[in-house]
Amino acid sequence: MAEISIGKKIIEYRKAKGLTIRDFAELTGLSTSLLSQLERDMANPSLNALKSIATALDIPLFSLFMEEIDNESLILRKEDRKQTYNPNERHVLYDILTPSPLKSNVELLLMNLKSNSETYGGFSEHEGEEIAFVLHGETYIVFENEEFLLYEGDTARILPKRRHKFKNTTGKDVKVLFIKSKPIY
Repeated sequence: MAEISIGKKIIEYRKAKGLTIRDFAELTGLSTSLLSQLERDMANPSLNALKSIATALDIPLFSLFMEEIDNESLILRKEDRKQTYNPNERHVLYDILTPSPLKSNVELLLMNLKSNSETYGGFSEHEGEEIAFVLHGETYIVFENEEFLLYEGDTARILPKRRHKFKNTTGKDVKVLFIKSKPIY
């Protein structure tokens, strides 16, 4: 993991706000000397100092800790995809299509639902929102007590905490593309 330069981030945000180091010191209540040391990564800031800096810059505290993302990590090659399934349902396989999924607010999954099967014995529900797009075949989406038949090319929006599952009643596998939002902590 690359080392994070908090000082570099502080300078970037401060300059973007058009603040001199003296103006910045006034807003944060920190000395110009300390701020200068922090910006040059010559001192380690306390949590209270970081909170003052984030407040003065009007940014979330976590943004000072975010790593730079190199462009190559934004590419996921087909042969490098990871696959996952729920141990209780080996008939449903998901390809994880999101490059660098740990650094993303969204997740892209490709579900292969085997013929004459369904997802989960019960219903699934998630914190984030999902969009399901039927790439190949047809499948039912079931919301609690309502079923809707989705054809190839159809899209369904699944709201957070909405109980749902998919049923494939055909003799052919179905492919569904999911775009899922991930909660931000």
